[in-house]
Amino acid sequence: MNRRFDIGPFVLALGALLLLVGLFLDWYGVFNAWAVFEIVDLLLAACAVAAVIGAVGLLTPEVEYVDKRALPWLVGVAFVVVAAQLMDPPPVPDEDLGLGAWLALAGAFLMVVGAVLSFSKVSFAVAVEGRDRRTRVAAVDHRPPPTETGQHPVARSSTSLLHPRPTEEDPPEARETS
Repeated sequence: MNRRFDIGPFVLALGALLLLVGLFLDWYGVFNAWAVFEIVDLLLAACAVAAVIGAVGLLTPEVEYVDKRALPWLVGVAFVVVAAQLMDPPPVPDEDLGLGAWLALAGAFLMVVGAVLSFSKVSFAVAVEGRDRRTRVAAVDHRPPPTETGQHPVARSSTSLLHPRPTEEDPPEARETS
């Protein structure tokens, strides 16, 4: 039984969730995206939520919440807006970029990767099979007992493991048949 999992929707949803979390963390000093941006924060949040809903729609093909053709545009807008805000920051005091800005950029990049993987149909398969019971083979069942060291004796060209030569310890009947 083979089970296929599409990787793209999972990466897309992970990136969208990272973008959403990044909006609540510090972008510029102590200011988060909600305090610094006017409309950009709402646009990024809407793109992230739509991407999560689109990822759910990609996993369940019978229900489509977001048109699949709009998904690359949403992801592209989110990536361009985050990159533009990092390159050209809003008028805030000279502050270094915070964790939220970098997390949002990583989330937007993962969204792009997830969309590309979704539309290229990259997936991995897991094979689940029952246990195969082995049948016993006569050649394996008639092996000589292990030696004192616990290892099997080495077969030499003059002796056969299937038809060993009789020894003096064998009963007389076994010595006569060979």
